[in-house]
Amino acid sequence: MTACAIEPEAEHEDGDVPRAECTITADGSYAARLALDGESWFPERWTLDGPEPYAVPLPAHQPEEPGTEVQPMGDGRVLIRRPTDGRHVFSLLYPTGPGTGELPLGAVQCPEEGTRLRMLPPAPGGEKAYALAVGRSSSAVWLVAGGAFGPEHVARIPGRCSGGVWLDREGRMLALDRLDPESGGRTKAVVVDLGRGGEVSPLLQISDDSDDRVLLADPDSGLLLIRSDAPSPGQERLGWGVLGSTLPVRFPECLRMPECVVTPFAIQPGQVLTPESCGVALRIDGPVGSWVGVWRPAERQVRHLAAPEGWLTGAGLWTRDGVLQLPYATAEVRCGVARVGVPAEAEAAPSEADPASCAPVETDPPDPVVARPVPLQQAPLGGLVTK
Repeated sequence: MTACAIEPEAEHEDGDVPRAECTITADGSYAARLALDGESWFPERWTLDGPEPYAVPLPAHQPEEPGTEVQPMGDGRVLIRRPTDGRHVFSLLYPTGPGTGELPLGAVQCPEEGTRLRMLPPAPGGEKAYALAVGRSSSAVWLVAGGAFGPEHVARIPGRCSGGVWLDREGRMLALDRLDPESGGRTKAVVVDLGRGGEVSPLLQISDDSDDRVLLADPDSGLLLIRSDAPSPGQERLGWGVLGSTLPVRFPECLRMPECVVTPFAIQPGQVLTPESCGVALRIDGPVGSWVGVWRPAERQVRHLAAPEGWLTGAGLWTRDGVLQLPYATAEVRCGVARVGVPAEAEAAPSEADPASCAPVETDPPDPVVARPVPLQQAPLGGLVTK
């Protein structure tokens, strides 16, 4: 078991450089990030569900130290994780007039050398928050906010885990990518059932010799975005499948972009019976910078869009009616959201921001497929999606 225990509040420690990324609640109401004031970092909450987005600074009595993470909760408070001397201290921040209120939640101690702890993506519902502690031979899921008595250990998973994707709207089924030494060092996606004491079941095993990871999931349609080297050994590719379906996993040729890194970051919700019609937002990092791609499984083209100035790269969400929202911050606009209406049928031509090496414009050949369903095993997932 990963050696972690509940401890009282603790001091700060130096660690990694703070990350200026933006994290958005599952319902899109709030976001949180670490903002920079000169050389000092401080938490900032964004309210996104009103007529206009606005930011509320939540500075503590001193600047935040390296390694700090923040995450918005569904009630507007911001969860903060501060690493210090083998401990990870958690508190909830909230505005109190001109100041910042802070509710200490306790800490998770990870004395085992090499253990790393990070926040998992915001859980559906916004009432709870989880963290993943990864040790030498096992991983642990901790409930760090929303429990009855501070941080609680809720699951142990043999092997080193990464990723983290919620598969349902109840915040019960969590997909993780597990590196299991017993499988020859391959990474396979598993599902952790937090409603059954952390029971672990296989989720994605395309072939015995492939690394198979889950990147995103949409609970409404069951659409899964995956990354695997099954179709091209030694080269990972983006693919898609449908949770609970017997349809094969597909690896569209249009998502294969030489010299670019393509990462999906948002799926359009609400397409209950039509996963092929879901809009998928892609972060594309290439030789000329980063921009946004939009793709749907039913299409054989990626539509390339210039990102707004100051885009909080890799952050965004879809509305049910197909509007892609991209948060940004500039010197002139402290808190902004660019709203892009994307047609149901993507245009064939790439944008000027798309170099030829990253955007095939010819008609793609038929999608390569791997005839193994998702999920593969008898995991308790088949009832989540009706096809």
